[in-house]
Amino acid sequence: MSDVMESPRRILSQLEVLESEAIYIIREVVAEIERPALMFSGGKDSLVMLHLARKAFAPAAVPMAILHVDTGHNFPEVLDFRDKIVAQYSLNLVVGSVQDAIDRGTVKEEPNGTRNRTQTPVLLETAEKYGFNALLGGARRDEEKARAKERIFSFRDEFGQWDPKKQRPELWNLFNARVHVGESIRVFPLSNWTELDIWEYIAAEGIEVPSIYYAHEREVFERNGMLFAANEFCRPMAAEPTFVESVRYRTVGDATLTAAVRSQADTVEKVLDEVASTRITERGATRGDDRVSEAAMEDRKKEGYF
Repeated sequence: MSDVMESPRRILSQLEVLESEAIYIIREVVAEIERPALMFSGGKDSLVMLHLARKAFAPAAVPMAILHVDTGHNFPEVLDFRDKIVAQYSLNLVVGSVQDAIDRGTVKEEPNGTRNRTQTPVLLETAEKYGFNALLGGARRDEEKARAKERIFSFRDEFGQWDPKKQRPELWNLFNARVHVGESIRVFPLSNWTELDIWEYIAAEGIEVPSIYYAHEREVFERNGMLFAANEFCRPMAAEPTFVESVRYRTVGDATLTAAVRSQADTVEKVLDEVASTRITERGATRGDDRVSEAAMEDRKKEGYF
């Protein structure tokens, strides 16, 4: 019998496993793809993605551009936070502007004033302009059913379109990143994370997020059972009275389509308690664009949406 004592094996926590997987995926993309870019809006998921990318390559700088498709209908708090982070870490920010595309006549604004669908051609145009053949984003499978069936490496054809029936197998975390000329990949390192995982990671790593994610008082009105902020992009109708409510945002998109939820959670600890008890996903509870039809998200993805 050996007198040598074996040291006990260290078991990774759930967050450590998720972090390790995401960093591995990010490194795989940079190692295999010629010109990747990281989608970054200043929202909580993209902030976690940026944090992971910085960890993956520390002490070196993040070796890819940061891409944001600006619809022109963003919450100002989030845009200001985006610019703050870009300056803080000296990031290479590339912005695709929907307003610029409208002014040039390459896209048309929808009659209802929303710009959710118009950002797809702008995303594709910007990726082609800068030669990005892989876009990393913070989409998660728990958000919506179309995202639940998408692979971590999601391949798009020469038109940027997604065919859910043409997905490559991903066995044992082996990813095939080979693309033909004109094709591209969307990569989702946070696929196996949940909203609660995101907030637990934010708390554990001390990641700063925009104030809009915490409870604050805001003038809102109710539409289709959701609370929308009354602002220059989203105006109440005659039968939609405004009132001041303590709210926060679980997800951040266009101000025209993203609703708030009633909340008193003004700290990360309170947000964790709130998220742990909720039974509706953040997109299901707050995104008007996903209520257009049962297949709204899948239809947009087939057109090239992220």
